[in-house]
Amino acid sequence: MSHGHAPANPGPAGLVALAMACFTFYAVHTGKVESSAIALLGIWLIGGFVVQVIVGIMELNHGNILGGNIFTFFSAFFMLVTGLELIFKYFAGIYGWTVDARIDGWAWLALSIALLTWTPGYFKSPLSLLAVVLALDIAVPVVAFMDMGVLGHEWHVISGNFLGIAGVFGLYTAWGVVLNTTFGRTVIPLGAPIIKDSQISVGK
Repeated sequence: MSHGHAPANPGPAGLVALAMACFTFYAVHTGKVESSAIALLGIWLIGGFVVQVIVGIMELNHGNILGGNIFTFFSAFFMLVTGLELIFKYFAGIYGWTVDARIDGWAWLALSIALLTWTPGYFKSPLSLLAVVLALDIAVPVVAFMDMGVLGHEWHVISGNFLGIAGVFGLYTAWGVVLNTTFGRTVIPLGAPIIKDSQISVGK
């Protein structure tokens, strides 16, 4: 047992969960898997919800207003709601239920606006983490506008590829935070923050 240590940084676990979601949506949006996979994806996302809601609460308890709130609303909507919806849509397709899914676009529009307006806060974060957020800043609004019917499904290649990019940088950041913290020095460079007057707990 360890005694007298500060609480560990939960950010890497949240980033791995995010990367899992990004990789699987990349596969769906770019046609790497068939639409029949969405029910399985829904189950994976519910697992991601468990991780991210814990991370969000811990980050808020650590005083990280930005990361804590991001992980909390991502856990609720990107993970839990989307996971349950994908399972519902799978059965809706089987049984022929008629559903106006454009409501999803309006929900994602609100999440997109929140993400975009909070992005400047990540200029105080490691550069690799900022790359995650900037990739999501492109992918999430595209998903919102596709769901609303404003953009066509040919935009899936854009959302899919930027989700893939976000996932890669998320894994890289998690890798760096874990190893750098474990060894007490920079093993994996994450890139210096653009704005350096404060520190965010998700990485150094």
